[in-house]
Amino acid sequence: MSFIEAMTAAAARAPDAPLTVASDLRPCTTTLGEVVAAGRRMGTRMTAAGVGSGDIVACMIPNWREWLVVAVAAAQSGAVMLPVVTIYGAKELGFILRQSGARWLFTPDRFRNVEYDRLVEDCGDLPALERHVTTGRDFDALEADGPIGGPVPVDPDALALLVYTSGTTADPKGVMHSARGLLAELATMQAMRGGDANDAVISPWPPGHVAGALSMYRYLCQGAPLVLMDQWDPALAAELVDRHRVTTSSGTPFHLSGMIAAADANGNDLTSLRQYLVGAAPVPPSLIERCRAQGLAVYHCYGSSEHPTVTSGVIDDPLDKQLHTEGRAIPGSEMRFVNDDGADVPAGQDGEICTRGPELFIGYLDPKLNDTAFLPGGWYRTGDIGRLDEDGYLLITDRKKDIIIRGGENISSKEVEAVLLSHPAIVDAAAVAAPDERMGEVVRACVVLAEGAALTLDDVRSHFAGAGIARQKTPERLTILPALPRNASGKVLKHELRRSV
Repeated sequence: MSFIEAMTAAAARAPDAPLTVASDLRPCTTTLGEVVAAGRRMGTRMTAAGVGSGDIVACMIPNWREWLVVAVAAAQSGAVMLPVVTIYGAKELGFILRQSGARWLFTPDRFRNVEYDRLVEDCGDLPALERHVTTGRDFDALEADGPIGGPVPVDPDALALLVYTSGTTADPKGVMHSARGLLAELATMQAMRGGDANDAVISPWPPGHVAGALSMYRYLCQGAPLVLMDQWDPALAAELVDRHRVTTSSGTPFHLSGMIAAADANGNDLTSLRQYLVGAAPVPPSLIERCRAQGLAVYHCYGSSEHPTVTSGVIDDPLDKQLHTEGRAIPGSEMRFVNDDGADVPAGQDGEICTRGPELFIGYLDPKLNDTAFLPGGWYRTGDIGRLDEDGYLLITDRKKDIIIRGGENISSKEVEAVLLSHPAIVDAAAVAAPDERMGEVVRACVVLAEGAALTLDDVRSHFAGAGIARQKTPERLTILPALPRNASGKVLKHELRRSV
């Protein structure tokens, strides 16, 4: 099945599925039937303007109705949807537009003090770009009432969504997905979540990232009610959950803790929210206890831009599995654990996680990157280190690039971070390597403290000793920050922490 087939079927099945956009600039309350019809009208006009099968249509719009309309229009015209993170500057945007060869670009007129006409001008030469459409008069004309033609036929296995990695340490990489792969992802996750088709979802993810794009496609292809914000605001999130009786959400511990704290402060009722999916990141035990007290199951999942979901917890997992693992492989997904040479390590030992399954991407846009990304047999090398426990639940121990090598011994930054987050004074933490003349590298703890709290390196040492952690894993440097640097999807930018004094 292609995207447009899934979208038209969902609109026929659930035309009144609600969409709510909380935004100062583009607030909206509408339905799936209206969005799909508008997108099909726009796609018909794009076809008439020369957009054809396989052409790249870039969309730098935030979590607005207009993003969804463009996604439908791209599918209607047979084009490839390319979502772009709205906070990117001219360097990142120019690179993505030139490498992808995007023919059309949709953006806001203005958002977060950015004038997008000026931003595109600052990108320099964009030889493939034929048209830049901003929200407003030009956009409205493309989706205005008019005839809807037949959709352009596309192969479900062909490139349908091109999403770029966050590019926190290098140029972003173009990750290619087919409609068949992403529809398999949506169907599997719907089956694992349980509940009913009317479960409402709130998404904090920007749609330029794969998690945010999938939240949008879930609405378009399945009709699950959707609540969106164009900027993360924990107080607004709590109010929206309360008002719309949201049942399901996902995010990082940063998103979850902020929303719960805001609800406590403002008296919002979050009891409708029954499950919250957290990406592979340590969750403070105190946060889990607060969630369980209100009947909210918090569990982990593991995935990436290349393989959106490899493993996931479920609402009925035992508490220790919800707390300490990334769940089990979702149906159809497979994992191997290998050493640096690509050979399998013995069961129970840490190794690089390699994956394959229906949701796996079909390769990078730059084919040179595929040479080192895959093992024979189509196994994707994730760059993450982990193992399975005795019950088949995944334990992530680190990223290859985030391992701290102290005196020749590998130390997991994730293990250090989990211990840091169990300290009552610490509300956010990251562990990175600090250069050391004698040991090569030592552990440096970068932490954010609770309001009014104080912390010294001796306090940290005592805490680690009390936790029974090996002495070499105890932080030897401490940096207290007002906040950890993060990208738009909430990922901590460790390269910035490593560079900072």
